[in-house]
Amino acid sequence: MEKKHMSAFELYKTLSPDLPPTATKSPLQVANKKKRKKENGPSKISPIKAQIKPERKPERKKMRKKSAQREESLKEITEDEECVNGHGEAGEALDALLADLAKVNNSRERASKLFQWLINPIPVKSFFRETWEKKPILVQRKNPDYYKGLFSTAEFDRILRQDEVQYGVNLDVTSYTNGKRETHNPPGRALPFTVWDFYESGCSLRLLNPQAFSSTVWNVLSTLQEQFGSMAGANVYLTPPGTQGFAPHYDDIEAFVVQLEGKKHWRVYSPRSEDEVLPVLSSTNFNQANIGKPILEVVLEAGDLLYFPRGFIHQGDCLPDAHSLHITVSSFQKNSWGDLLHKVVPAALEIAMEEDVEFRQGLPLDYLTYMGVQNSDKDDPRRTKFFSRVEHLMKKLTTYAPVDAAVDQKARVFLHDCLPPMLTPEELATSVLGASARWEHGQVMDVGAKITAKTRVRVLRGGCARLCSDGEAVHLYYTTENSRVYHKEQLKSFEIKVEHTDAIEFLIHSYPKFVTVGSFPCDSAEDRITLAELLFERGIIHTADAL
Repeated sequence: MEKKHMSAFELYKTLSPDLPPTATKSPLQVANKKKRKKENGPSKISPIKAQIKPERKPERKKMRKKSAQREESLKEITEDEECVNGHGEAGEALDALLADLAKVNNSRERASKLFQWLINPIPVKSFFRETWEKKPILVQRKNPDYYKGLFSTAEFDRILRQDEVQYGVNLDVTSYTNGKRETHNPPGRALPFTVWDFYESGCSLRLLNPQAFSSTVWNVLSTLQEQFGSMAGANVYLTPPGTQGFAPHYDDIEAFVVQLEGKKHWRVYSPRSEDEVLPVLSSTNFNQANIGKPILEVVLEAGDLLYFPRGFIHQGDCLPDAHSLHITVSSFQKNSWGDLLHKVVPAALEIAMEEDVEFRQGLPLDYLTYMGVQNSDKDDPRRTKFFSRVEHLMKKLTTYAPVDAAVDQKARVFLHDCLPPMLTPEELATSVLGASARWEHGQVMDVGAKITAKTRVRVLRGGCARLCSDGEAVHLYYTTENSRVYHKEQLKSFEIKVEHTDAIEFLIHSYPKFVTVGSFPCDSAEDRITLAELLFERGIIHTADAL
């Protein structure tokens, strides 16, 4: 008898659920004590009016979600959200744009120009002033090729065939039907035979770290991270026609939804309360009944962009007549004032208790008799006095706050999160990675190139290195040896001699200008050459001309 084919999704459902799933002083305190002792063009803004024509859903496998008939006229967007009409914006081919950006001398300027391309025609300054962290915004371009070259379903397939993609690590298989969100990841490697069977069964595919597999995505994100001053990440979502892969939820990141292929129906909802505005953590999945009505409902087509801040609930589903491929570029996770104060306040208190006797004085003998929740309704003058003392100490605490040291701690986290820079051809030719030393004709060739006092150098990128004090020592942290896989490598750093710190600061502050090694503020010519060679070998600096 001929065996009936069992899809990957059906096979997954038969798997057993029992299978295993794939007080010393802080650096902030020491650093602070040492310091104390030391002394394009305008765009038309209009409300969204979108139409979705109901279409009959084609026959699919059992997993296909029955598509509800769309309302003929979608809700007009409120005054707090905006639509930018990008008609006539031809856009620049991404490969040509990236090639042009590679010629820009300053990496920070390069990042700003790339971000402008991402959100065009909205001016960057007005975006951050009027929209960032405040409200969603939609850019409709009527140009399906605007983001062409960033990522594609064909590239998705190539990655599955050529790279080591693991379920749960690099790829999630998901579904959302009848109000239930499920993940269907089997163990092991995600191979095309199984992955595309899941897709044909109506499952969505989420590629979790496309920058590890796509050099174009890597290039874009490694550039944008300088614009945000925070890690830039991405996920790719491929959704079959007539299905939905994820339940309504909100995220803890700023999201830029870039529609690459097909189209997708999106609904965005305001935060439900003040507590959910710019949340610290992402939400759990919501039911449709407890999220209210959307403030924005639209169909994104290829070339369109949708931005929404963290805390805005959202959900996207595919129309019956087309698949959807989009990439969500994200940033600003755990990058708030509160996240900084998490580092400042404990260190400030530690310093204050060590240096100020007022913080070490004992509490009143009888404070338990009038303070605490059980006494909160008492009209007792001792309570007023107690609160006044706490307020006084809290104000005084700010004088001990090691803010610069705390910022350096945040910076170290960022540098560890960063993607390594994707070098331009010029940077490659003038860095250690492009050095001409090699084995040829049975012998070593071109190993004699030396750095001299006249060699002109600069740091590779504006934000690729940072000088920080770790208690008793000074270290240089850098990103040039990071991995494209998130935190695959440990944070890279090495200790800097005290007499070399001025030279490092000089180099960092001189960017984007090239400076001669001989101009380093070091004690001797030998020190200047030694430091330059060390920085060159770590890939932190490159030369104006190939050695």
